[in-house]
Amino acid sequence: MEQVTMIGVVGAGQMGFGIAQVVAAAGIAVVLHDSDAKALERANKLIGTGAKSVRCSPNLEELQSADVIIEAIVESEDVIGMHFMNPPPIMKVIEIIRGAQTSDEVFLKIKTLSERLGKIVMCSQDYPGFIVNRILMPMINEAFDALYTGVATKEDIDKMKLATNHPMGPLTLADFIGLDVCLSILKVLHKGLGDDKYAPCPLLVQYVDAGRLGRKGGIGVYSYPNKNQAVKPLPRL
Repeated sequence: MEQVTMIGVVGAGQMGFGIAQVVAAAGIAVVLHDSDAKALERANKLIGTGAKSVRCSPNLEELQSADVIIEAIVESEDVIGMHFMNPPPIMKVIEIIRGAQTSDEVFLKIKTLSERLGKIVMCSQDYPGFIVNRILMPMINEAFDALYTGVATKEDIDKMKLATNHPMGPLTLADFIGLDVCLSILKVLHKGLGDDKYAPCPLLVQYVDAGRLGRKGGIGVYSYPNKNQAVKPLPRL
C-alpha cells in the first residue's frame, strides 16, 4: 500500500481547519482549499508561521497531487466516510463509514491513515447517523424537549454531565457543535429512518430560525459574549 505523503482538505471552516491541524501534526503535508476568500484568510491567520506543512489555496486544481482528499463541507454519499469529531485536534476518534461498494483496499487505506493521525477507529455501516450521531443527537434533542416542556431549567438539564461523567451537558454540547448543525443532522435522521422519535424539537427549530446558532454565533441556549476573542496561532510542529 502506497504511503500517504499529502492530503487535500476541502473546506477551511472549523472542521476543515481542525482536520488540517491533525494531519500536519502527523507530519503529512496539507493543502487546505476553500472558495471563500474570508475562510482562507482566517485559516492563514490561525496557521501563522508555525505550520509550514499547511498551505492554503483557493485553487481546487492544487489538490490533484493529493493522495487522499478529505471533504469538510457537505456530506458526499458516493465515497467512503471519514467522520472526524469536533474539534478534530482534541477528539480521539474517527468514525469510518464503509459503503456497499467500498473496496477492501480503500477501507484499509483510510483506516491506516486514521491510525497514523493518532486516532482510534470506530467502524459503522452506511446508515443515517452512523454510530455517534444516531446516539448523540436524540439525547441532545431530548434535552431540548425537556427544556421546551418545562421539565427543568437549562442549568439543571446540563448537570447530566455529572450523572453520566461527560465533559459537558447536552445543551452546552449542542451550543458547541452548533444548533444549526444539530438540527440538520436530526432532519437527516428523521428522513432517513422514517421514525418520528427523531423529529427535531420545536424549541431547537425556533432557536435556529431566530439565528441562535450556539457558541459560534455568540448565542444559543447560552450567551457567549467573548466569542470574538482572538485565537492564538498554531504551535510549531
